Amino acid sequence: MITNLSEITDLNNLELVAAHVTEGFITGLHKSPFHGFSSEFNEHRLYNKGESTRHIDWKLFARSEKLFVKRYEDESNLRCNIVIDTSSSMKYPQSGKFNKLEMSAVCAAAIINLLRGQRDAASLTLFDRDVYFASDCKVSMTHSKMLFSKLEEMVRSRDFGTPSPREDDGGGIAACLHQVAENTHKRSLVLIFSDMMDSGSEEDIFSALQHLRHAKHDVIMFHVMDCKTELEFDFENRPYKFVDMESGEQVALNPLEYKEIYRSQSTAFCDRLKTRCGMYEMDYVETDVATPFKEILVPYLIKRSVLH
Repeated sequence: MITNLSEITDLNNLELVAAHVTEGFITGLHKSPFHGFSSEFNEHRLYNKGESTRHIDWKLFARSEKLFVKRYEDESNLRCNIVIDTSSSMKYPQSGKFNKLEMSAVCAAAIINLLRGQRDAASLTLFDRDVYFASDCKVSMTHSKMLFSKLEEMVRSRDFGTPSPREDDGGGIAACLHQVAENTHKRSLVLIFSDMMDSGSEEDIFSALQHLRHAKHDVIMFHVMDCKTELEFDFENRPYKFVDMESGEQVALNPLEYKEIYRSQSTAFCDRLKTRCGMYEMDYVETDVATPFKEILVPYLIKRSVLH
């Protein structure tokens, strides 16, 4: 069982990585966090290879030697849209083995693997300044393999060259989340992986999050950070040249001189984001690249099992 990024040798086969990540900690969940059955039996359907054996009718198997699953009146499969911010800042840190974007990819792959096992529909949305990829929401094995392939393609390029300054073209997190809300027509579980670093106003971002809730979607915000440096500003006591990965702007300073004011402002932003998520009845999950996957995914899965 893989518990954190340091145990992963590469991300060339995310389907295999996802299987290892989900192995073990999902086994202990007696009830699926994504899938529920009512108590009123309706009919049988053929068993699909790979899904849970919990609802197989073994008495019917003894008579027919075929696997059938009991279908219930209120059986309903979840629709899940995984939304990933792929902007330049998500490729930080550059010096470590993996970065925020790759952490998001592994978490997303693990969730897709779980959804596939429960016969739930998954879709993937990728954005930078604009939404540039949005898949359909499907259940099939072929579809999930396509999503794994797209995630691998997303992380394959590690171009860490200094970005060119960009004019404010009206795009960004807020505009993209508004687009996700408008384009996700059926009620879904929307999982957002982002560091929430954006040149736009906080109120615009909060308004976009509220838009998703007004559209009746259940939303979970995975706030992806390298907490050691981005939240705690924990650097050695020496001069550094800091480069904004979004704009390319540079500043030279000794981080110790600015540590307290930086920590105060970064913590305050996280608190405001967490508070707004609470106001909008969204789950907020602090997602540190150094945190074991179990600490990120299991509390969320257990909460979903209670809600369903």
